[in-house]
Amino acid sequence: MTNRLRRLLLAFFPRLARPDDAFALRFLEGEEAALYLAMDPRDRLHGVEVAKRLLEAYPEAPPVAVRAALLHDVGKSLRPYRPLERVLTGLFAPPVPIDPLRGGVLGAFQVRRHHPLYGARMVRDPQLARLIREHHAPKTEWGRRIHRLDREF
Repeated sequence: MTNRLRRLLLAFFPRLARPDDAFALRFLEGEEAALYLAMDPRDRLHGVEVAKRLLEAYPEAPPVAVRAALLHDVGKSLRPYRPLERVLTGLFAPPVPIDPLRGGVLGAFQVRRHHPLYGARMVRDPQLARLIREHHAPKTEWGRRIHRLDREF
């Protein structure tokens, strides 16, 4: 319950999100760092939390898994979420087409549903792209681990 209240509070007050960007940038370089920094601070905070939990639970995690934990929501950066859209898409996710990406509430639903694919398209490393793409429906062991930790928040 406290996580849901925290997420609701952050939806309306994004300035309260204080991601540990220094932590993230130790694992990300070049275009990956730029993609991370372009993310909404709430999504960066979430990615850092997932990555830190991943390393606590699995200190042997390969660097690509840590990078995937940090960037698993990067596809959401294609369009900003307004506060009410963030809340609405968390409550309801109707089936919507992947492309073309629309504006308005339809676009918010598209980003919510398809951000793993959008994110995978944004990175060059094929292993990283695979982990990002599968984070809602994991097929690999590291994908399942990231997914499990992601769902805790």
